[in-house]
Formats: sequence, structure tokens, C-alpha cells
Amino acid sequence: MKNLLIIFTIILSANFSNAQNFKFGKVSKDELQEKFHPIDSSSSAAILYRNETISFYYTKNQGFVQQREVHERIKIYNKDGFDWATKKVYLYNGTQQKESLSGLKGFSYNLVGGKIEEDKLKKDGQFEEDNSEFTKISSFTLPNVKVGTVIEYKYKVTSERISIDDIIFQFSIPINKLDIRIATPEYYVYNKQYNLQASYLPKLVVSSENTTIPFEYKINVLTVNEENVPALVDEAYSGNINNYRSKMAMELTAYLNNLKIIEKSFSATWEQVSKTIYDSDNFGGQLRSFSIYKDELEAALTGVEDDFEKAFIVESLVKSKVKWNGNYGKYAQNGVRSAYKDGEGNDADINLMVVSMLRSKGVNANPVVLSTRNNGIPLFPSREGFNYVICSVQKNDEYLLIDATEQYSTNNILPQRVLNWQGRLIEDKDASRWINLQPNISSTESSMLNVTINEDLSVTGKVTKRLTNYLAYFYRNKYTKMIQEDRVKSLEKDKGDIEISGLSVENDKDATQPIMVNYEYELLDGIDEIGDKIYFSPLLFLATKENPFKLEERQYPIDFVIPYSEKSFVNIQLPEGYVVESLPQSTGLEFLDANVKFTYFVKQNGNFLQLKAQLDIFNPLILPENYKDFKNFFSKIVEKQAEQIVLTKA
Repeated sequence: MKNLLIIFTIILSANFSNAQNFKFGKVSKDELQEKFHPIDSSSSAAILYRNETISFYYTKNQGFVQQREVHERIKIYNKDGFDWATKKVYLYNGTQQKESLSGLKGFSYNLVGGKIEEDKLKKDGQFEEDNSEFTKISSFTLPNVKVGTVIEYKYKVTSERISIDDIIFQFSIPINKLDIRIATPEYYVYNKQYNLQASYLPKLVVSSENTTIPFEYKINVLTVNEENVPALVDEAYSGNINNYRSKMAMELTAYLNNLKIIEKSFSATWEQVSKTIYDSDNFGGQLRSFSIYKDELEAALTGVEDDFEKAFIVESLVKSKVKWNGNYGKYAQNGVRSAYKDGEGNDADINLMVVSMLRSKGVNANPVVLSTRNNGIPLFPSREGFNYVICSVQKNDEYLLIDATEQYSTNNILPQRVLNWQGRLIEDKDASRWINLQPNISSTESSMLNVTINEDLSVTGKVTKRLTNYLAYFYRNKYTKMIQEDRVKSLEKDKGDIEISGLSVENDKDATQPIMVNYEYELLDGIDEIGDKIYFSPLLFLATKENPFKLEERQYPIDFVIPYSEKSFVNIQLPEGYVVESLPQSTGLEFLDANVKFTYFVKQNGNFLQLKAQLDIFNPLILPENYKDFKNFFSKIVEKQAEQIVLTKA
């Protein structure tokens, strides 16, 4: 019966969709009266209609010019959906190629007294800002948006670029009706590839048309016409959700001349991709030696023989001289010379500089191009699939990976954004290969907790915590710039009625050393007293209180990012006049061939109770087909940590 009801709802929704008028401005009372989405009732908003049309027209002076037209109608169900009333359009703003936005129209529709009232987007709701050296943002916010509002807008982007941005099929809210049309002249050959990690893949229809304007040629046409596109819902520990978004990449792979013969070919294989990247003046041209840094480099490396030690010194030198401007790119934005002189550059300026310096000193250093976590994983040979570059240093069979854009990253401890499967190491225009980017050493968080139970049943003691590798890196990025008061508040959060004092941190600014955190605490709600017995969880505020994996089904992998180990050592002094009635049972749990292990051991040693709990994540990626088993496994961990020690009066 339940399944029949769901099917009926979907059919009813589809029929309503077909009956809707999606002509711009033809918003209906039914759309405005709708209180929640008929299929996804939890959604804060829904795209009622999205139409995207990409085409090219020919001009005598410019040749083919790209034109992208967007028309979107969105329903706002609650306050969480208000953000959808603001739209940002990213426009390329290069020195030779530019994009411009035109034809912008927008309205907000509300039902007032049974009548539809509309508010027009005006100039005071439109804004422009620079995003980077090569992009600007044209944004607009629709007026008078309330719960129940329907907004609608359309605009046109004219581009001198031949490259086509990714075609997005899925957003964080559902789409009722999606119409996409991409029409490209036969002279441009594009490689088309779905994101195969997406759980939703639309049907793509391929056709062709002929035109005689302004001359005779064929147009290749791709269309997508879909209904009820599901929302892309973020899930706990899913990594970057964009990796699982339904989308299609279209990369220019060749030009044809008037005789329909390939005039220039780009990325057909990964070797060709690497060669094309290396041949750029803004990549391979930046790897030679530059005189501007010669004297400082010479002084810094005097007497240093070991290549890895040279790499560490060069990384530190570059960090001291050049700051990252926040821009991504596989190509240098300013160039090594200008970046060193001006003290600022993008990731390629900085990391190609590291390669250049090390090569000038005979070190086997090479650039590694990669796709950041928010850019997805390139599944087919693609120049556009790479958007970042780091440095690799090889000594015998050992490798160091370096990203000098951040203060607290260090050798083989890279920013989280670049930990995305593998990168392409490019030695020269003829030699390249894949290199693993995933951490192969475990990071550790070890906590030692001393516990004293006082007469008033408050708990006091001291915590000593040691963090290594990536966990130390994450701590530094989160806490080092905080003032002491904010650090304490952050530590006290979600730990119950606790007061932390005497906080001290060692090595928080030295990325080569583990971090040591020490503090004292007083906990007022850690003990329950019933009659002549007291009950408490031995892990107190260190315990995981609830299972973060709550969904019945999961579409995406669980991504813990890095292999790591959490170790907790607890030493509890028995309060005077009490004896142990019961202790939790020691246990060991394993998941999927010991990819994840949990051990829990507790014993009495004289007047002390001693506990060791350890969670080891050896493989940080849990696939969706193993989700239910892992969810149950993690529930057992939470349950075990919640088990209580029972003390009774002697």
C-alpha cells in the first residue's frame, strides 16, 4: 500500500509538471500555494524549471562566439531556502578572452489575498565583484522573498571562449523539470564524459542539424530532458559532495579546418595531456633557473648535501618570500619571477618555484598536476580535469610531496584539498606518470585522562593530548590563530557541564613536531548517584556520544580522508569508601578484514581503574555497499563507550 502511494504521488507530480506553463512570467497559483515538495518533503526549496541552452554564432571579426542562456524558476518552502534567491554567475575576464552577462530579468512572485503579486529585480539588487585576476562575479538577489515565494530569472552569457563549462544536472535541491540543449559547430570536437561517481545519470540524446547561416555547416546537438531529478544530499563524512554531483564535462579535444580535417589535436591520452600542459610557458617555461632568487637560495643551502633536507629548506624559503593568493590553477598566474619579486602568487607560481629552485641545485624535483577535492576526479584524459600543482622530490625510491602554499603543511603533509586519489607527475614533455596522493602513514591522537571523583561527585583531573602528522596539521589550522579564551570555549563545547583551565599547547607553530595539549578540568555532570551506588562512563567527555551515520541507505562512500588512530588512556582513582561492583567487559571489534578496528580494555589495579580505548582507521574509504555493516559496527563502538562503571559504598 505504501509503495502504491509513492507511485501515485510521483505520477501525480509528473502530470502536474507536464501541465505547468514554463514560459517566463507564467507562474501559477498552484505553484505559489504548494507548501512542500511532493516527492522530497524535507527540501527547503525546489527548482520547478531549469532551462540551459548553449550555442555558437558566427561573426566575421571574432569567428564563433559561445552563448549560454539560462532560465530558472525556484520555489521557496522555508527560511532555509532563502539562499536560493541569490545567484552568482562567474565570468571569465582574461586579457584576450572575456565573458559578459546580458538580458538579466528577474521577478519574485507572492500570493497576497488570493492574487499573484510580483516584484521586479532592480539595479540595487545587482552586484559585481572581482573573484580573481581572471574571473569576476556578477550576482543578483531577488526582492521580497518569503516562505512560499516563487522566484524566476533569466540571463545570457556571451563568451569569446570555445571551452564549455561543466554541464550541471543536479543541485542540493530537487529539480522538477530540466531541459538542456548544447549545440556546437562541427569544427570543434568535444570529449563528453559523465561523472561516473554520481548515483543519478540523465539520458543524453545526440543529434545533428544543418545550417546555412552565414555559411553551410553541421551543428552537433546534445539534449537532456528530465523530470524529477533528485537532490544531491550531503551525508556525514562524505568528503567533498561535489565529487558525486551529476554533471558532464565537455573538453575541446580538436579543431577541424574547412576541409573537416583535424588541424590541431589536444588531449587524447594522458601522455598528450601532460605534454600539452608542459609545453605552456606558464608551466614548463617556469621550471628553468631564475637569477632573481639565486643569491638567497645559495645562502640558504650552503653546506647542505641531502636532497630531502634541501627540499625542506627551499619550502621554508618560498613560504617566507611568497604568500598564496588563494587562487587555484595548474598554470602560473604571475610567473615565478614576478611572484618572487612581488611576494604573492597562485599555487602554480609557488610550487613551480619550489621545483625550479630544487632543480637548479641538482635535486630530482618535478611538478605534479592534480584535481582538488572540490573539482572531482578526472576519469578520462583531460587538461581541464587538473586545476592545481604541487612538487614531488625523489631520492632513490623515496618521495616527498610538497605544497608551499600553507604555513603548516610540510613534507608529505599536504593541505586536505589536494588529497584526491592521484596526480600526474610530469618530468618533461615526453615523460609523465601517475603518483599516489593518499597518505600512507597513520596520524595519531593520543589522550591521557586522569580522573579524581570528589566527595560532591564532581570530577577533576588533567588531560594530556598528543597529535601527529595530519591531525596535528588540522589542529594548527583550526586553533593556532585563536586567542586563548576561544580555544578554551572550543574545547569545552559538547563536553557537558565542564570548566577547563590551565590550557597550554606546545609546538603549535612548529609543523615538524607533534602537538602537545595540556589542560585541567572540572566536570559537574559526569557522575550519577542512585542510592549507595554511583554510575559513570569511564571515558567521560572523551566518549563518542552518538553515531553520526543515521541514514538507512547511503549513496556515497564514507570518506575519513586519512588513515588515523584515536587512543584514549584513562586512569581513575577510586573514591574513598567505594568499591567496584561491575566494570564494562573488555572487547575487540573488527570491520571488513580489519580495515577498521576498535579495542576496549578496562581493569582494576589496586585503588585505580585503568582503561584503554583505541579506534584504528586503516582504510579511510568505506564504500556504499558496506555502509549498513559499518553503521552497525560504529553503533557498537558508541554503545561500548557508553557502558558504565558501577561503584558501591563499601
